[in-house]
Amino acid sequence: MATNSGVVIAGAGPAGVALALLLARRDVPITLVEASPSPARQFRGEALMPSGLAALAAMGLLPLPESIAQRPLSGWGFWANGQQLFQVAEPLGSDHPCTLVDQEALLDWLLQQVRAQSGTRVLIGRPIRAPLLDGERVVGVELDDGTQVHAELVVACDGRASLLRQKAGLNLQRLGAAIDVRWFRLTGAAATPLSQWLRGQFVTVLGSGDSFALYASVYGGVQLGWLQDEASRVPTDLADWRERWAQASPEALAQLLRACPLKAIQGPVRLPVQVGCLESWWRPGLLLLGDAAHPMSPLRAQGINMALRDALVAARQLLPVLGQGSGADLDRVLATISAERLLELRPIQASQAEELARAELLRRNGWLRQLLVASAGWSGPLLARRWQSSQALLRQGCTATELTLPDAAMME
Repeated sequence: MATNSGVVIAGAGPAGVALALLLARRDVPITLVEASPSPARQFRGEALMPSGLAALAAMGLLPLPESIAQRPLSGWGFWANGQQLFQVAEPLGSDHPCTLVDQEALLDWLLQQVRAQSGTRVLIGRPIRAPLLDGERVVGVELDDGTQVHAELVVACDGRASLLRQKAGLNLQRLGAAIDVRWFRLTGAAATPLSQWLRGQFVTVLGSGDSFALYASVYGGVQLGWLQDEASRVPTDLADWRERWAQASPEALAQLLRACPLKAIQGPVRLPVQVGCLESWWRPGLLLLGDAAHPMSPLRAQGINMALRDALVAARQLLPVLGQGSGADLDRVLATISAERLLELRPIQASQAEELARAELLRRNGWLRQLLVASAGWSGPLLARRWQSSQALLRQGCTATELTLPDAAMME
């Protein structure tokens, strides 16, 4: 059995659902295919940087409805050996502060808008088996039940383990060593005093070989992410985890953590992270976006922010050529999208790697942590200024990126 669609988008994450909406609003026939039966994930990033907020604004999607839980961060705090190194208040010179948002609710809201567009089909819980090929050109996808959906263009937004990327023979360039993040959620009454201590900040704690971050989540409770490398001893049970956090923490936080009942600690959820990027995000008839093209480090929540910018840039470039019947013109646009997005993604991934390297240097070197702690009275303000200046790209993205859509009248 075969059906036809103008564009097939694989994956209803941020890149896929945003692109589907932008194209469908301009009357491009869309089939959005999502393998998972539910948007729920064990862990989803919550932070919309000014770069992601700017993309949503350019899409005409701000302000977000009040039904989507959201809260601006108040700032960033950094502690080492139980002492505060520095803190920086939002919005760090940006027009808008970093804002925590319920990503599941955001995706559900966007998906509802996609469904409301004429000429769209949304297939949830329908894995893709393989791309359809005509020679070297991708001309559609085959679903799990054998249904063939033919398309002018297939866009793979199917995540860091992208099946379509693998089937297309596109190989990621791996960037840096793989790391593991273990995520926990601290819930119930015990989370309230922790949230009060955080005061709306995202706090990073560096101890003797340990590194973790915590913040009050829009999903409720407190999220805690613990960074692990090959040299780290992994705690054996929740009581061991709790004590490791407390030993690295300032005294007030340590007391709150030790007072947290074990039954209030959910996790750990292991999030293996391998960062990479395709040198080219396309082949004839196929475009890759989001984590399928560039799996990101979790640092500063770049995944969702870059995915939204991917979708906006792709829509701007694709809208004038879709439905024109020229595969050669379409492929030239796919190459242009890839080249344009790499101009932003490569520097951002390099900036993430530099910040992680600085954090690792501190985590591994007790003498350096102690030196910074001992001199925090005069070095703290200098560290704060240097850190803030290093965040511009991670917060704003590349300012040369064009966050616009073509005027509808110009496409007629």
